[in-house]
Amino acid sequence: MPNPICHFELMTADPQKCRAFYGAVFDWTFDDESMPGYTLVQTGADPPGGIMQKPADVPGVCLNTYFRVDDIGTVLDKAKANGAKLLVEKTPIPGVGHLALFADPEGVVIGIMQEEAT
Repeated sequence: MPNPICHFELMTADPQKCRAFYGAVFDWTFDDESMPGYTLVQTGADPPGGIMQKPADVPGVCLNTYFRVDDIGTVLDKAKANGAKLLVEKTPIPGVGHLALFADPEGVVIGIMQEEAT
């Protein structure tokens, strides 16, 4: 299976300001109800995205990109064996699947997402 980009996420210090900016610039629509504390972004085409408050321990605002994978555990094992640093363990997303984040050997943050089995 190919590993297409399946989600993007703007991690920002001011989610409301971020939302106002991208709504005005790109006419994106937003859903704050489906996942409390997280804003889902519809751009009008795939992939969908999200906006979230930057956690205090994250050094700066960023854009995270998630790639779809068949097996998060296998991909994380390969990433670590090739020099990646695990940032977020396999984490369930109710009704969606699982996600994880790692930094490649140069520090680029990569997200992976495994869809929930249907």
